[in-house]
Amino acid sequence: MNRSVLILGASSDIARAIARKFGSEGWSLLLAGRDVELLSRDAADFRLRYKVDVEAFGFDAVAFESHARFWDSLPGKPEGVICVFGYLGGQKVSERNWDEAKKAIDTNFTGAVSILNIAANDFEERKSGFIIGISSVAGDRGRMSNYIYGSAKAGFTAYLSGLRARLSKSEVKVMTVKPGFVATRMTEGMSTPALLTATPQQVAADVMRAYKRGKPVVYTRWFWKYIMLIIVHIPERVFRKLKL
Repeated sequence: MNRSVLILGASSDIARAIARKFGSEGWSLLLAGRDVELLSRDAADFRLRYKVDVEAFGFDAVAFESHARFWDSLPGKPEGVICVFGYLGGQKVSERNWDEAKKAIDTNFTGAVSILNIAANDFEERKSGFIIGISSVAGDRGRMSNYIYGSAKAGFTAYLSGLRARLSKSEVKVMTVKPGFVATRMTEGMSTPALLTATPQQVAADVMRAYKRGKPVVYTRWFWKYIMLIIVHIPERVFRKLKL
């Protein structure tokens, strides 16, 4: 029987690249997200392309009350879960519109905690499994340009760190992925430096490589580890004057 992995937020560009990477290595795929029509098309493509079992499911990250039912409804529990869903939102809008700020917080943090708590409890009982959470370098330090989104990702990063420590006793692996700029539909229209902007395929390759090596935290691309090391050590009196 093939190993199976559940991908949450599976219609995003990064998630689809990750699905292709795992599918190409023989993993059965459970694709979950709001756009079930798109996921069903992807499922058909992946079945044909990779000769693996693929199923599509409806899942809403912010419909918290549905998460337990969703998990219980899965046909056989997956060996791993990859949480990819997120919402960038607009910083300026979020500063003045609570609904926009709440959407960013609930999508990037609360929704992830809700579903991953359920998966974590299951894995802990089985004493096996893995969780991969796609956070962001934006969570390493609050910047004026995106601190609503960044604070939610900071919370998610801290959550994954604590979860990793808790589940280590049960042989369950938890990995935090911190992408920098990635060329996706979510960042379309943004001006990002070409040399610092990854493709979804590069992110997926980094995720697979880190998973195989059992790394707890991975920056993608690799140079963001050093960029963020510099940023987090800029003195506060200097940092607040920078237009980052």
